[in-house]
Amino acid sequence: MAKTTLTALAWRQSWVLWGLTYAAGLGIGYAMGGNSGLVIAFIFLTTFQIIRSYLRLGRILEQLESRALNPQPEGQGVWAALETLIYKKNREHRVRIGRLVEMLRGYRLAAGAMPEGALVVSRESGYIVWSNKTAKRMLGLHPGDEDANLFRLFDADVKNWFMSSDSEKTLLNVTSPGERDAYLDFFLLPYTLANSLVVLRDSTRMRRLEKMRSDFVANVSHELRTPLTVIHGYLELIEQQENPELQTIISEMQKQSSRMNHLVEDLLNLSRLESGNMLPEETISTGALLHTLQQEAIALSQGRHHISLVPDYDGLLIGSPKDIHSAFSNLVSNAVRYTPADGSIAIGFRQNEGKGLDFWVQDTGFGIPTDQISRLTERFYRVSTSRSRELGGTGLGLSICKHVLNLHQAELHIESTPGKGSRFLCRFPPERRA
Repeated sequence: MAKTTLTALAWRQSWVLWGLTYAAGLGIGYAMGGNSGLVIAFIFLTTFQIIRSYLRLGRILEQLESRALNPQPEGQGVWAALETLIYKKNREHRVRIGRLVEMLRGYRLAAGAMPEGALVVSRESGYIVWSNKTAKRMLGLHPGDEDANLFRLFDADVKNWFMSSDSEKTLLNVTSPGERDAYLDFFLLPYTLANSLVVLRDSTRMRRLEKMRSDFVANVSHELRTPLTVIHGYLELIEQQENPELQTIISEMQKQSSRMNHLVEDLLNLSRLESGNMLPEETISTGALLHTLQQEAIALSQGRHHISLVPDYDGLLIGSPKDIHSAFSNLVSNAVRYTPADGSIAIGFRQNEGKGLDFWVQDTGFGIPTDQISRLTERFYRVSTSRSRELGGTGLGLSICKHVLNLHQAELHIESTPGKGSRFLCRFPPERRA
């Protein structure tokens, strides 16, 4: 409404000015030369208005092209109104640009002060468009290395991770090219259509702490094996001496020493898997593995459950036979332990939608509350502590299973309904099929 009023007022002013100018000019021309003077005056006035309009238009074009802010125009009419509007828009534009520059300067200062490294990397070529000081230090870059390429600083794993479509996946424990014995975690964030934002986090301290913890657990577990073996051996000797009054005590001591042995073995196995070393790989027959798991489940169940196989896929899986068997055996034994008598357990292989391979175990057991599923693979975590101890669980089986699957580029998916049962699925990528 305001713009319409301003435009109408400007046109009204122009018509009045033009009318007064033509009236005065034509009157003077007629007085000086009659009709011929009237024509000459009209031509002169029209030519003057055209030249004046082009001059004003040229000045407006210069204002639009110039980066300088011209003084606020004065006057009346359409041209003055147009110059005033351009002046106001130019001033608003400059204020907006100033705010954006201040915001950009603040963002750059904040990004430069971040404890994590930040990189803006070209999606197509991998060239580093911008980096903060922390990132330069982590990558060993100098102020003159503005044309550095992320793909040349690291091996092919970083390039494959960067070019993959899964931007939510984090790349962990990458050796830093800038600092000796330092490790980095990579996080990829969407930025623009042409560039991506890579955040670097120094994981050296956490990795060292994790190694210290792993070494401590391995050393303590290793040292516990000898005394436990001695204790277990003496308990067997005492049992052979037929002391009826001690049978209950000896039996409980044997049970607990056996549980301690299993716990030590699981701790050593978990420590070995957490070290991240490459596992020996062979081709594993899925049919033979299913048959072995079924026999183990039948022996553990002792006839209390119905155990069936669903061999939808009969082929070869590439992996470490010992560790794959250990992981799958943990899932099957858990299904037997946590399924009441007369329940059913199904075990099978199948080809998934991504041309990979799925191993799954489904039971009709107690089930797991939804809010606790995400914590199942934590060390020593139990949904029911009393039930787990009663059934002889160590609380490390699913943690071992998760680490075995990670070393085989596989994932563990868990679905469960309390009171109805659970389904554990190990999903392997296509590269794991022989």
